[in-house]
Amino acid sequence: MIKIHNKIAALLLAMSFAITAHAQNTINNYKYVLVPERFDFLKTDDQYGLNMRTKLLLQQVGFTAFMTNEALPAEVAGNNKCNALKAEVVEKKKFLSTGLTLLLKDCQGTIVYKGEEGKSREKEWQAAYSEALTNAFTSLNAAQYKYEGTTAPQASQPMASAPPAPVAPAQPATVNESQDVLYAQANGNGYQLIDTTPKKVMTLLKTSQQDQFIANDGVSQGIVFRKNGEWFFEYYKDDKLVSRKLNIKF
Repeated sequence: MIKIHNKIAALLLAMSFAITAHAQNTINNYKYVLVPERFDFLKTDDQYGLNMRTKLLLQQVGFTAFMTNEALPAEVAGNNKCNALKAEVVEKKKFLSTGLTLLLKDCQGTIVYKGEEGKSREKEWQAAYSEALTNAFTSLNAAQYKYEGTTAPQASQPMASAPPAPVAPAQPATVNESQDVLYAQANGNGYQLIDTTPKKVMTLLKTSQQDQFIANDGVSQGIVFRKNGEWFFEYYKDDKLVSRKLNIKF
């Protein structure tokens, strides 16, 4: 009887590894992910900054991510949508907690990847959704995504055309330096930046990357990161990338 149980356990473990490997190999076929302007459980576009944050978290994993309202490269524009996955975030109603799950679907609507549910017990909606979404990406980070240079089958093959020009990284439209000292106070999810008033001027949420945070100053949603020993806050305003230098003391 013990031998039978051992064989069943070994078989289930092998099946688990096979399923995980298959999912990882499948997402590795895709370079691009498209993020909608609004998820189904939200009432407004990019409510709580969740859609833009999903895009940033996908980029940190290694995908080339775009919002669906952005200009797309020729590889995924028009009839080439099957070259990209579509990101969806779904909410599971819970008592005294928030649960979010990341789905990546192909152009036929088939779920290619389903992550582990990310949970939060924060009471304030902004903090709860931010923490739950960050936790929802934990399993995708662990999958160690790496684009393998292959392309998923397309619904229809487009006519041959010249190879698209590489998409250049976005350049900041403006750079504003902030000389005011901002003091970082640690909390459960990252830090809050306090000025000398003292007044909270920005919230920083931890990511899987050191010295890189999801940031919200109450007006704009973006990222704060360190480059060459200096801190920068980058965000989009009127579809243009803005970079602001910060003086942060941790």
